[in-house]
Amino acid sequence: MPISVVVGGQFGSEGKGKVALAIARETRARIVVRVGGTNSGHTAVDDAGKTWALRQLPVSVLAPTATAVLPPGAIIDPEIFHREISELKIARRRVIVSPWATVISKVDKEAERADGLVDRIGSTGSGTGAALVRRIQRQDGKHTLAKDCRSLREYLADTASVMREALNRNDRVVIEGSQGFGLSVLHGGYYPKATSRDTTAATFLGESGLSPRDVDDVALVLRCHPIRVAGKSGPLKGETSWAEIAKKAGLPADYVELTTATKRVRRVGTFDAELVKRAIDANSPSRIVLNHFDYVDAGVREHSFNDRSREFLAMVEDSIGHRIDWIGISPEEFIDRAEVGDTRPSRTLKVLAPS
Repeated sequence: MPISVVVGGQFGSEGKGKVALAIARETRARIVVRVGGTNSGHTAVDDAGKTWALRQLPVSVLAPTATAVLPPGAIIDPEIFHREISELKIARRRVIVSPWATVISKVDKEAERADGLVDRIGSTGSGTGAALVRRIQRQDGKHTLAKDCRSLREYLADTASVMREALNRNDRVVIEGSQGFGLSVLHGGYYPKATSRDTTAATFLGESGLSPRDVDDVALVLRCHPIRVAGKSGPLKGETSWAEIAKKAGLPADYVELTTATKRVRRVGTFDAELVKRAIDANSPSRIVLNHFDYVDAGVREHSFNDRSREFLAMVEDSIGHRIDWIGISPEEFIDRAEVGDTRPSRTLKVLAPS
């Protein structure tokens, strides 16, 4: 009864969507799940080479065999939900919503803006946290579930039963966790500079309504240079600039990354092994993925690994006490760690993309 859970090991934007899609393609997953709200986005490249950045649906629905599920732990913005379905041109039968999922209202968005969360902690102001607060308060007439939202009715079904039936057939279920471990309101260690919920694999599984006995794969996703959203979003070890990153990566001097939700320039830092080790302890991953390796050296995009890139990889593995399994060398491509070979200095090593 196979379940893969994809979780971020830093502050989000580690490339979880890309990893979830790769797993869904590789395993021909039948169900792909997105928990959390629209305060973060997942990006991946489809088979035609088009890049998609989704805030509501799991981006792993780009896998042709997959049906998207928004379980009770999903927090839904109906406008974004319908826009993404329209843009993807996805059949209605390939999207299922739990009647018990939370719905974000205009009041929730207004509440976050009025409370000053955007300026105070770098919140996206999506209404996700406010909607979650309303649910926790459990006041009759003041909370809206998906079953009460007219525009979602045709997508409603018992998601737990749908996923259990798939697991009983031994079909793969892939859960796309949202944000990153460092943003967890419980475990990240940066409260109150945190998101409104927990961001560990165990919580994502619980929000999906599935049993831990079914999980056989936890993928912890990292990036070489962790990011935080713009503004007063909290500590970031060794904060640097995009100009410095671009210089090493061979990118245009004005290169920056923008947040998916707010389109503001992300803050960027240096690799923080202590944060990652805590994420490993909390999630006990069966595989670790390191993305944005092309930011370390421009040659990575050409499948060439010089001393700089190999020494960086050695530093990461030594500092976290674990071997990396997959390495992301471009927005759409991974290589297996074994393809890089020995990380001892050598000026002759050249790795070709796997077939």
